[in-house]
Amino acid sequence: MSKTDWQEVFKPLIKKYKGKPHPLDYKNTYQLVVMVILSAQDSDKHINQVAPPFFKAFPDMKSLARADAEALYPFIGKVRNFGNKTKWLLELAKTVKEDKNIPLTMEELTKLPGIGRKSANVIMREAGVKAEGIIVDLHVVRVAPRIGVASGTDPKKIEQQLMEAVPQKDWGELGMAISFLGRETCRPTNPKHDECVLKDSCVFYKTLTK
Repeated sequence: MSKTDWQEVFKPLIKKYKGKPHPLDYKNTYQLVVMVILSAQDSDKHINQVAPPFFKAFPDMKSLARADAEALYPFIGKVRNFGNKTKWLLELAKTVKEDKNIPLTMEELTKLPGIGRKSANVIMREAGVKAEGIIVDLHVVRVAPRIGVASGTDPKKIEQQLMEAVPQKDWGELGMAISFLGRETCRPTNPKHDECVLKDSCVFYKTLTK
């Protein structure tokens, strides 16, 4: 069996979603960092609702660094895991101090509280810096094995497999493109195969049409 040329396979998908903004409705890098931390295990839609009053109260890193947990609870008390997230945000703000100090490398971002590889990849993609990894969110964890480019359910392993499958120039867009595919087309149930730009190469589709 010939080896799949994944760079070629993913071209139409990357083209379809290239540069499409992340569903989190942020206005600057400070807002993006805060919203990415808040959105873990919660929905982007919910965080988009919570964010405006939060940013009115804490418009930048400086104001957040002066806050305490009690000040944050009224704004994010309904966010999942808000106790830890409050702690992370306050610690992060005290570390970074000002918006202009927000780091944009994988190494520095992942040192910050509440930011793992996935979050760092999202922040770097949205900030337009060179990718050092590939975004692997819940949608990518579900969809990448379906397509056949990766296997398993461990986000770190799936990211590694994706990084090996395509050249680095595609890393920045591929994860988000697969995520959008998972949100819009490759749904957990009743995927819209007719609309999928990858169906000719997709292992899951081939097993259904055998």
